[in-house]
Amino acid sequence: MLYCALFAQVFVCCTSVKQKSANFTFQTSNIRKEVNDLYNKMSVEERAAQLYGIRPQEVMTDGKLSLKKCKEKIPYGVGHICQFACALDLGPNELRDFVRDLQEYLVNETPSGIPAIFHEEAITGFAAKGSTIYPQQLGVACTWNTDLAREKTQQTARSMRAVGATMALSPMVDLIRTAHWSRVEESYGEDPYLTAAMGSAFVEGIQGGDLRKGVAACTKHFLGYGGGSKLPWKEIYEEILFPHEVAIRQAGSKTIMTSYGSFKNEPAVASETLLNVVLKDYLQFDGLAVSDYGAVGYISQSDPESLKKTATAALNAGNDLEFPSGSNYKYLPELLRKGLVNETRFEEAVKKALALKVRLGLLDKKAKLYETGNLNLDTPRDRETAYKLACQSVVMLKNNGILPLTEKSKKIALVGPNANTFWCMLGDYTYQSMQFFWWGGKIDPNEPKIVSLHEALTDKLDADVTLNYERGCDWSESNEASVIREGDPRTKRLKMMLMESADVTDWKKAVKVASGSDVVIAALGENPTLCGEARNRKGIRLPGEQEKFLKELIATGKPVVLVMFGGRPQVIDEVEKGCAAVLQAWYPGEEGGNAVADIILGNVNPSGKLSISYPKTEKQEQYCYNYGVTSDNIAYPFGYGLSYTSYEYSNISVPAHVRTKDITFEITCMVKNTGSMAGTEIVQLYASPKSGQALKPIQLKGFTRVELKPGESKKISFTVSPQQMAYFAGHQWIIEPGDYEFKLGASSSDIRLKSTCRFIGDRVNMDLRNILLSASRQTFK
Repeated sequence: MLYCALFAQVFVCCTSVKQKSANFTFQTSNIRKEVNDLYNKMSVEERAAQLYGIRPQEVMTDGKLSLKKCKEKIPYGVGHICQFACALDLGPNELRDFVRDLQEYLVNETPSGIPAIFHEEAITGFAAKGSTIYPQQLGVACTWNTDLAREKTQQTARSMRAVGATMALSPMVDLIRTAHWSRVEESYGEDPYLTAAMGSAFVEGIQGGDLRKGVAACTKHFLGYGGGSKLPWKEIYEEILFPHEVAIRQAGSKTIMTSYGSFKNEPAVASETLLNVVLKDYLQFDGLAVSDYGAVGYISQSDPESLKKTATAALNAGNDLEFPSGSNYKYLPELLRKGLVNETRFEEAVKKALALKVRLGLLDKKAKLYETGNLNLDTPRDRETAYKLACQSVVMLKNNGILPLTEKSKKIALVGPNANTFWCMLGDYTYQSMQFFWWGGKIDPNEPKIVSLHEALTDKLDADVTLNYERGCDWSESNEASVIREGDPRTKRLKMMLMESADVTDWKKAVKVASGSDVVIAALGENPTLCGEARNRKGIRLPGEQEKFLKELIATGKPVVLVMFGGRPQVIDEVEKGCAAVLQAWYPGEEGGNAVADIILGNVNPSGKLSISYPKTEKQEQYCYNYGVTSDNIAYPFGYGLSYTSYEYSNISVPAHVRTKDITFEITCMVKNTGSMAGTEIVQLYASPKSGQALKPIQLKGFTRVELKPGESKKISFTVSPQQMAYFAGHQWIIEPGDYEFKLGASSSDIRLKSTCRFIGDRVNMDLRNILLSASRQTFK
């Protein structure tokens, strides 16, 4: 009933036309004055123009900026230039020059002289030609390395700022509970805590603490696009919303993107409940809410009257900006004159849009809108970070001792459709994927250099080792994948292709090569045609005839190392037993070939741990480890991953009693490397209620990466808050007295230590929790 009442109040407020000035706290007093002064000088057409964007092609002729088209298309200026880099076949300097010329038009030829925000995808780095390609986000989550993830987005921000981009349409913090969803690769997996920690690191890195030098993040999709938008409120607040809450309240994200989907049976882009009750009232968000591309138009028909109705509904509900164009919002001046659009809401949206430009430094007197000189968007340091992330993202699922390869392996067979290609290194929303699929462009794998597994092994193997390569089989079958119209409106222009290889595909020859080898490396799995937005596969086993091909390789009797690339876990239940080792490499980016090769050869000890439960079957059940029961359908649990060494946990210390009103308490343990190789263990802290609290049976509450030399020990300390054990009920957070069991382990099902703590004192009720994540530290012992 409380939500119904709040919804009714918000609805009345947002649909009635008010004349008073908008009141918002997005800026400091200095910013507010600058924005108010600018707003008062603008015509209604100029104001409305700040609330939508255009694509770069709309103001170009023959690949160049056209001032004539600028004057026709954006005479009053424009808020954003949308996906300007991935849509254009321009190198770094050319791209910067395009930005320079368009900004000069906006500053010098439009009435208010307001520069645009150039925004772009940045989930795997800046999606621009020649820019560093980092591992896809699902793989980054498997590193459990927030520091390196933060470094990655700091580098991304530098590249974006160099050419003049000031907003990233990232990160995606949707929780994913099934590998069947085509966009699982863009997520950080299934767990709210891990997703929140990684998403927060992304935002902190790309914004850099000073938006005049950094890039504005845009967390998405708000809310429950990956699943969960119709769950009970308790689960929505405790899990689905949590990564967004951390990104907004802790990391300072000032832009969120709603989804194409619905929330509680309302279109998300025009949901009073979502945009007001949840976002503004609960999260106290004072930033910008932007639509996913075309989402405003998705709730309307193509006729003008329908477009006007949806523009009214979206803006009045709280959606500030329409992307990628103003197909609906271009009618706002007319709708204002007719009294259909809430004037206060319109003023608020425009001022928020202007305030972000002030915060980004775009309206400074000597604004630095881009870098001069020759630009390098793929520096050695960037590549080093990409390599480290790729190494740490690879998860070793199985190893019977074959890895790392020894000197006995003198003849190596490298086979499979992903053995000698750059495509398996790239996820969706890289420049290459976007340019190829959405715009039909040609891809140069040397700009930047994308290292294949074949290239890496050829370079790294000793001279006395023979590497024989045969492709063997195709990626897929022509009828296995299809295009769906979910999501991006450009989907209708996407023609599915299977990306034919220039290499000869000879099945029998590949099997013969395998038979004559000491060991077989089978590089299989997906490529971006088979996983990504708007791409739908019939199942999630190895695609095409790859499983049949793998069975024949196993039948040779030679040890087979299966290396799987792709954007999701793939079911291998029928072939796993026959494999000597299994590596899950995801989409590892430009340095993926080197990373995988170094793990196979033992130059790097694998440390990746699963950020998503790995399915054993193709059942489309929703599953998360925190349901509390290990499913018969799960092959490898959340948090799982093998190493070339072993680790021993000991000496857990948990307070016997903690008061419910205490701020924090400490949990400690010892971890020792008991093997013969240096390695990194990811220590995971879980909590389980022992009494009757309304919490999930097991929940991740902290983690840390511990680098250990052979025989070395470290003391691990977690600083935890009772607030992290609060549950949501009756529109409040409640900390319940009682017994809580804290567990330390190598995965959600490999618990090494546990101890119980009793929360004493009164029940605590809170409107908001102030401590959302734990902290950790390490000391030598």
